[in-house]
Amino acid sequence: MMVVAGETQPEGSNLPDRKSILVRWGFIPSWVKDPNSWPLMINMRSETAVQKNSFRIAMNHFRALVPASGFYEWRKVDKNKRQAYWIRPRKGGVVAFGALMETWSGTDGSQVDTGGLLTTQANKTLKPIHDRMPVVIKPEDFGRWLDCKHYLPHEVEDLMQPVEDDFFEAIPVSDKVNHVANITPDIQERVEEDLAPQKSEPKQKKKTDNGDDSGGQLSMF
Repeated sequence: MMVVAGETQPEGSNLPDRKSILVRWGFIPSWVKDPNSWPLMINMRSETAVQKNSFRIAMNHFRALVPASGFYEWRKVDKNKRQAYWIRPRKGGVVAFGALMETWSGTDGSQVDTGGLLTTQANKTLKPIHDRMPVVIKPEDFGRWLDCKHYLPHEVEDLMQPVEDDFFEAIPVSDKVNHVANITPDIQERVEEDLAPQKSEPKQKKKTDNGDDSGGQLSMF
């Protein structure tokens, strides 16, 4: 679900100036001819979003917010192991991530609303886990971020910065979160952080034709 600016309302209207919509996860620019040939773009770098052709229309007309209680991230321990974290606001509550959306239209008249998150460099708290993090838009900046009519992209660039170092807390969780079938609350329970590299299985020595297991070297015994 994404929150976007509503239609401009007449003065004195009680209608909301924001609305929530469901979108297909994975941003597709409206000019793409074949969405099957377009990569699944769920994260977009905020540093280049203003200039890049793929996001120019959305940055000018379709900025959005994604409400969430937190997000998951994985820290690479070695090539075979990753530690999962549940990352949430330290003070609790819901956070709003900066996002972009756009409606893709097919030649048959079909339309699909699509969207994805904007990311920025990780702050000091999250950098040991991953070098990127979602853009956080504070409540006092919701209006400016969503108001594409009065605020151009370069006028909201200052909002696409890493959030304060103490805003989030990272809670190590079990690898249950790695399986989409696991949806019970226990996937967010804290576990002991395991950053020890995974031990590799010892390699089996090759046996020679005479049954020697010394790796091909002649045995003295």
